Amino acid sequence: MLFGIIMTAFTISSCKKEIDQQQLQQQEEVANKANAATDANSNFNLEVNLKGEGNRSGHIHFRQDRDAAKIITLDIKVHHLEPNHEYLLQRAVDTNLDGNCMSTSWLTLGYGLTPHAIQTDEKGNGQDELWRDVSMVASGATFDIHFQVIDAVTMEVVLTSGCYQYTVR
Repeated sequence: MLFGIIMTAFTISSCKKEIDQQQLQQQEEVANKANAATDANSNFNLEVNLKGEGNRSGHIHFRQDRDAAKIITLDIKVHHLEPNHEYLLQRAVDTNLDGNCMSTSWLTLGYGLTPHAIQTDEKGNGQDELWRDVSMVASGATFDIHFQVIDAVTMEVVLTSGCYQYTVR
């Protein structure tokens, strides 16, 4: 009889532990979904479209992950530019948050502080993953930001973006 009581108590307590872990897992999944939804609709993750003459185009997958390093990754793709040629990605920011990017203080982007050219292939397409460290900027700082791609030889603007709002995570 004592053995039966002990086994019943053990079974009940192990079921409770299993239920608690299931509840924790469900709560974690809900939190992850909420974070993903927040990230997708946030100002620290941008989907930047670049347009040029004719069918020239590009896209920047702009991401700042949740980490202390405060690194922005700029996964850039360009299409229908001059074949086997180098291009540079630039950005300009403006603290007047009115949706009008008026700044022309262009910064050439690359690997951290080192500018890096995007090389196109024989079809005029290219891609690279550039990055920028924004650890010196306070979290919560918000800017209007726009981008351009320039020919690395002539410095001619070949692609431009609209105006986006970016907030440092």
